[in-house]
Amino acid sequence: MDLNGVTEIARPAARSEIPAWQEGDGFLAGGTWLFSEPQPGLRRLTDLSGLDWPPLAVTGGALVIAATCPVARLDALEAPPGWRAGHLIGACCRSFLASFKIWNMATVGGNLCMALPAGPMISLAAGLEGSCEIWTRDGGVRHVPAEAFALGPKRSILEPGDLLRSLRLPLSALAKPAAFRRISLAPEGRSGALVIGTRDGTGLRLAITASVPAPVILRFAGLPDAAALAARIEAAIAPGDWHDDIHGAPDWRRQVTLDLAEDIRAELAEVCP
Repeated sequence: MDLNGVTEIARPAARSEIPAWQEGDGFLAGGTWLFSEPQPGLRRLTDLSGLDWPPLAVTGGALVIAATCPVARLDALEAPPGWRAGHLIGACCRSFLASFKIWNMATVGGNLCMALPAGPMISLAAGLEGSCEIWTRDGGVRHVPAEAFALGPKRSILEPGDLLRSLRLPLSALAKPAAFRRISLAPEGRSGALVIGTRDGTGLRLAITASVPAPVILRFAGLPDAAALAARIEAAIAPGDWHDDIHGAPDWRRQVTLDLAEDIRAELAEVCP
């Protein structure tokens, strides 16, 4: 879609060249959502491609994923043998409801910033204990847990003028045994529930996404039995807090989340008794 309200495009090659934020500004990475519908308030675009951020790097004890990294590039990453949770990367990348054109242009950061419940990069980030690096409009930097980044549909912790720089997935989380479960109403439909579980010694960590407006993280000191797991989920997510849209009714999302979580518990119990 043409954005005929845009009158200026900035193409910075360094952070110092990013123009001071003003009302009507927007950041352009893949643009798959930006150009999909009218943006009546948009007046200036800042094209991030010239910043030339390395898409993927392993440094500082983490896999660092640039916000501008295309989802297809992340999916093509070959995880080392020691990354027992490495299969989650491909599983989440393939949870997109997208054509091949979107697949090759959509960015990891764009999916995070949209903050949709079914955003698979939100699921990946929350499931693997990720953290987000944010460049603030005043020139500062802040780091926040990825599980706290999305607040609800199209709502994140970003303030006007903030820019998501990267997502960091700790190598310690990537080394853990992990299980993935996802369900949708249609074979190629948007996720109705997506649950990721990891084990750390005797403990269990569960990330519930898609069936709730924002990620819900549950941590267990040991491996719970089926009844304790279900009770903990019911206590953490009130009946009125399940997400409700055309991709799944709340009662259905609740039940399938309970079922998927139990599948994960049983799978990881066999991996790490």
